[in-house]
Amino acid sequence: MADVHQLILQHGLEAARLMAATKGERQAIDAAAQVMGDEESRLGITHAGFAMTSLPHKRIEEAFWRREGHRTTLLVEAGRDRDGTVMGVPYGSIARLILLYLQTEAVRTNSPEVELGRSMKTWMGRMSLSTGGKTYQLVAEQARRISACRLTFFTDRSNGAEARHNGAFVQDAITLSGDFRDEDQPSLWQDRVRLDRHFWHSLKEHPVPVREEAIRAIGTRSLAIDVYIWLAYRLHALAKPTPVTWSAIHGQFGAGFRLVRQIKPTFSEALQLALAVYPAAKVDIDKEGIVLHPSPPAIPKIEARRLGIA
Repeated sequence: MADVHQLILQHGLEAARLMAATKGERQAIDAAAQVMGDEESRLGITHAGFAMTSLPHKRIEEAFWRREGHRTTLLVEAGRDRDGTVMGVPYGSIARLILLYLQTEAVRTNSPEVELGRSMKTWMGRMSLSTGGKTYQLVAEQARRISACRLTFFTDRSNGAEARHNGAFVQDAITLSGDFRDEDQPSLWQDRVRLDRHFWHSLKEHPVPVREEAIRAIGTRSLAIDVYIWLAYRLHALAKPTPVTWSAIHGQFGAGFRLVRQIKPTFSEALQLALAVYPAAKVDIDKEGIVLHPSPPAIPKIEARRLGIA
C-alpha cells in the first residue's frame, strides 16, 4: 500500500479508507489521520530497555519472563501476595500504558515521586481509555502485577563488559479503590507512588522520548506500541542503513510465535501501524527482514531538550 500520509493528503481520509484492502491497512490510515490531526504534541518517556525488550503481550502462566534484544536482556520475576500466591507478570497494552505514565511524569517533574489520583485518571481519558467497568478491572490487575514484580536489565557495553541493573518498577504498591464510574470520587489511587530508586536512576540515564499522540493512536495493540518505541529509539541514532533479519525480529518481538515465519505477517501489520504514527520514519521491508534508515527523531529535538533529554 502507498504511504498512508500521502494518500490522506491527496485523497482525504474517507477515500483513503476505501482504498484499504485489509483491516490492518484501515487501522493504519485511521491512526495516521489521528496523529496528523493533532495540533498539540505531548512528550512521553520510556526506558531505553523497553525499546530493545518488552513485556509479554498476553497473560502467561509462568512466574518468570525473559526477553532478548539488541545488546539487552530483560528478566521479570512475578511477585507474591501475603499468602505466597504468585501475582503474575505484567502484560499487554494496559501495563505498558501505566508504565508510560509513571515514567513520563517522573522525568517531566524530575522526581521519582509521581502523582496519581485525578492526574492519572485524566491522563487515561486523554489516551482514549474508558474509565469504567472492564477497563478498571484491567488497570487494577496490571497495577498489582507492576507493583509486585522484580526486574533486571543486562546490557552489553562497548568494551565487552556487562552492565546489570536490578530493581523493581515502584517502591510501594499502586493501590486502587472505588469505582471509575463515579465521577465525583476524588481519587481512585493513593495520592502518590515512588519509583524504585534503581529504576529511577536508570530511567534518567536512558530515557527514550516518544509522542504521546502516537501511542494513543496505536491504542491497545501492544506489539505496535513496542515496534513504535523501538523505531523511536533506533532510527534517529543510525549513521547508515541497517538491516535487521527476520530471525532477529523473531528473537525480540516473537514471544508466542514458535517459528520465525509465523511472526512475519503479524509483525508487518504492527510495523505498518507504527510507521503510520511516525511519519518521518524510513523503513523498508524485504524477503530477508527489514532495513532501518537514518530518520528524524519521533519527537522534535526542541521538545526533548526542554526536558534535558536530547
